Amino acid sequence: MKKNSALSIIFLVVFVDLLGFGILIPILPTFATNVLGVKEGAIGIAIAAYSLIQFLFNPILGGLSDKHGRRNIILYCLLLNASGYVIFAFTHSYLMLLASRIIAGIGGSSIGVAQAYIADVTTKEDRAKGMGLIGMAFGLGFVFGPIMGGILAHYSYMMTGFASAGFSLLAFSLSLFLLPESLKKDLIQPHIKRKIFNIDGFRKTYNNIPVLLVIAMFFILTFSVANIYGTFALLGTQIYHLSNMQNGAIFGVIGIVSAIVQGGMIGKLSKKYSDNQLITAGSFLLASGLAMVPFGGSFAGLIVVIAILSLGTGTLQPILLSLISKVAPEHEQGMILSVNQSMSAFARVLGPLWGGFSFQYIGYKFPFFTGAVATLLILLFSVFYFKKHIIYHEPVKV
Repeated sequence: MKKNSALSIIFLVVFVDLLGFGILIPILPTFATNVLGVKEGAIGIAIAAYSLIQFLFNPILGGLSDKHGRRNIILYCLLLNASGYVIFAFTHSYLMLLASRIIAGIGGSSIGVAQAYIADVTTKEDRAKGMGLIGMAFGLGFVFGPIMGGILAHYSYMMTGFASAGFSLLAFSLSLFLLPESLKKDLIQPHIKRKIFNIDGFRKTYNNIPVLLVIAMFFILTFSVANIYGTFALLGTQIYHLSNMQNGAIFGVIGIVSAIVQGGMIGKLSKKYSDNQLITAGSFLLASGLAMVPFGGSFAGLIVVIAILSLGTGTLQPILLSLISKVAPEHEQGMILSVNQSMSAFARVLGPLWGGFSFQYIGYKFPFFTGAVATLLILLFSVFYFKKHIIYHEPVKV
C-alpha cells in the first residue's frame, strides 16, 4: 500500500478513537463532582491513574509492536478502550470510575505505537508532517469530542460512555479491515525471546544525550498542559460559571487551532524554519497562553487565551515528536517513541495531581502558573543550549 494511503488510514483510526476520548474530557471532572460527590484532589487522582497506567504500558506495547508488528497491538488496544468506556457508562462509584480509567489507560497506551507506525512509513524529511497527523487527529478529536460530550451529558452521562465506546469499536473495525502492517516483514520476529519491559532498553535510550534532552522537553510540555486537564473545566464552572456545553466549546477551540496548525501549517513551517526556531516560538506562545488563562475574564476572553495556548502546543508537539524520531536509531523507533510516550504519561500523572491539589488548596491560578513557568524551561533551552546538544542532520531550508 502507498505511503499516503497508509498515513490516511492511521490518521482516521487515531482520530475516530480520540473522538471517543474527547467526549469524556470536559465532562469527567463535573461528573465526578456532581454525580459521585468527590473533591478536586480525588478528580486529579482519577485522571492521573489513566496516565500512570500509560506510563507503565507504553514501553511494553512499544516493545511488543517492535516484535509482533504495529497493527495487532493497535487492534487489541482499541478493544480495551471500548471496554473502559462501557464501564464508565455504568459507573456509580469512585472505584468504578478508577477501574474504567485504568482499563482505558491500557488501551490508550497505543499512541506510541501509532507514532512508530508513522515513523515506519515516512522519511526523515517528511517526519514532522507525518507526526503532525497524530496531532491533527488529537485536534479534531478535541473539536468534535468535547462538543458531543457537552451535548450528550445534558441528557445522560451514560450516553457519553456508550458513545465513546462506539467510536473505539468503529476505529477497531477500520483497523481490522483497512490498516496494513507498517513494519517490514524481516523486522517482525515474534518467535525470538527478548524482554518486553527491558530496563536495559530504558538505559540505552537515556544514554543517547540528544534523545534524552528531547524527551525531557516533551515531558515538560506534557506536564505543563496536563496541569489543566482536570482543572480547566472546574475553572469554567466554578469561577466563570460556564455550562458543560460552553466548556466543551472551549475544548473544541483547542482542537480547531491544533488541527489547523498540525494538519496544515506545520508541514510548511518545518520546511521554512528550523526545529529550534519552531520550538522557541511554540514554547513562548504556550507559556504566554497558560499564564493568561486565569485572567480570561469571560467566555470570549478564555477562547482568545486558549487559542494562543493551542498555537503553542500545536507547534511544539509534532516538532518534538519529529525530533525524537530524527535523533533515534532507526531500528529502535518503536521502543524510543514508546519510552517518550511513557514519560509523557508520567507527566500526565504529575500534572493532574499537582493541578488538582494546587487548585483546591493553594488557589485556582496556580495550576496555570506552574505550567507557564515549566514551559519557560523549554524556551530557555531552545535559546541557549539547543544547537550545542541536539546534533542531527536537518535538511537545508529553502
